[in-house]
Amino acid sequence: MSATIITVDTPPSAPGPSGGQRLPRRLARPAGAVLSGVLLYASFPPRPLWWLALPGFALLGWSLYGRRLRAGFGLGYLAGLGFLLPLLVWTGAEVGPVPWLGLVVLESFFIALAGLGIAAVSRLPAWPVWAAAVWIVGEAARSRVPFGGFPWGKIAFGQADGFFLPLAAVGGTPVLGFAVVLCGFGLYEAGRQFRAYRSTGRVARGAVAAAAATVLVPVAGALAALPLVSDEAENGTATVAAIQGNVPRAGLDFNSQRRAVLDNHVRVTERLAAEVKAGKEPQPDFVLWPENSSDLDPYRNPDARLVIDRAVKAIGVPTVVGTVLSPDTGKLRNTLIQWDPERGPVNTYDKRHVQPFGEYIPMRSFVRLFSSDVDRVRRDFGPGHKVGVFDLAGTRVGLVTCFEAAFDSDVRDPVDAGAELIAVPSNNATFDRSEMTYQQLAMSRVRAVEHSRSVIVPATSGVSAVIRPDGTVVRQTEMFTPAALVEKVPLRTSLTPATRLGALPEALLVAVAFGGLGWVTALVVRNRRRSAAG
Repeated sequence: MSATIITVDTPPSAPGPSGGQRLPRRLARPAGAVLSGVLLYASFPPRPLWWLALPGFALLGWSLYGRRLRAGFGLGYLAGLGFLLPLLVWTGAEVGPVPWLGLVVLESFFIALAGLGIAAVSRLPAWPVWAAAVWIVGEAARSRVPFGGFPWGKIAFGQADGFFLPLAAVGGTPVLGFAVVLCGFGLYEAGRQFRAYRSTGRVARGAVAAAAATVLVPVAGALAALPLVSDEAENGTATVAAIQGNVPRAGLDFNSQRRAVLDNHVRVTERLAAEVKAGKEPQPDFVLWPENSSDLDPYRNPDARLVIDRAVKAIGVPTVVGTVLSPDTGKLRNTLIQWDPERGPVNTYDKRHVQPFGEYIPMRSFVRLFSSDVDRVRRDFGPGHKVGVFDLAGTRVGLVTCFEAAFDSDVRDPVDAGAELIAVPSNNATFDRSEMTYQQLAMSRVRAVEHSRSVIVPATSGVSAVIRPDGTVVRQTEMFTPAALVEKVPLRTSLTPATRLGALPEALLVAVAFGGLGWVTALVVRNRRRSAAG
């Protein structure tokens, strides 16, 4: 093994192919890296092709195995572009390609660093384990920096329909993602061992056993985790109504008709109240409106307060209203208000994880050089600091506003605080009919299994959905269609291992990755010293 390590930074000395063969062979791995990224993209919703992540990582393993560090970085960057360019195209839906391309260029840098690390640890025994952990380090980093991170595209979020989904209940998105990546790299290593056997007639039993384990252990783990996935009602049930009022038009300018958006949600709620009175729909225990369902501050706009109060009195149960609070001084607040039919507004939750370049503009003067659209955000939003749990007619409802569903701790905190059900009020109207809303819905499905909670997603323009604790979608709306979803859902109070362990599984995987990178570094240093001494 030490002889292999010596060649980490040394090119092969064997004669290369002829000039006519050299170019296609040199392009094979870059093409493979790009294709691996495209396969990862294709594994994400709205396509139910979760299994494409496995050949995607197998191909990425082939591209990176045994490469130099510089090549690993470049190949990783190409894989990132193949993955994120199509996955995040919705970020430029209304503002053109500059923000989209800028985001992809930045986020692909983290995948490039992961590629470098994977190339380094590919010399170690059982390298798929170290390599999969390195990938999780890349995801952990881009979930935190810069500007609070952007976790969109975590491999776990493409697995809502997948075989490995139960592992979300074991250790959250890091463990689920690790299992998928490990299995993909393991498939490549198994193929590599098979080719070596076909070529030499020999096989290293330890290497074959390690390759088999990297495929079989994630599969066995997913099967063993199945008992953790349940939609049994532990604390009774609640009948929930999710309101999708729709917007006058898609795009960034939907906010220019804020009163029309509010009136749409009032109208759908009052129509539901009439259907309940007529016996066509069951009486909900509480009602959930989406984020931005009233961008008119009801504390400052008496007309907005009046129509909200009218709709809540009509349905006769506590209602969560998404609004924007605009104090005289300071930053705006993206707020959910608990509105009681008798007492009016009684509680609030301010979104804690506000979205950079959407709800606030970092480095505004610099960013304006690239896009004047930054000035559409005239006043920045500020973050809240209180975990959101509302008591709605006796049900403790955890609040996770839109973008927050992508962040592990933002979803885990309200469950830790006693939430029996999770609400994810969202506004996707600025992204037209893109795949964004389906990608976000998949996140909510993964979160349902991760924390064994029903998840309700009321969205302004779709897709709104009711998700059971086992991740199944029992009802959902069409996009840009007014609708009210009324459904009885189980309430649960037990905590999954993922909820109890919190960030520990991710920390352990990060430690594994750095252990592998440290091992490689130590071996390189030792062998260079031997070479110098010789």
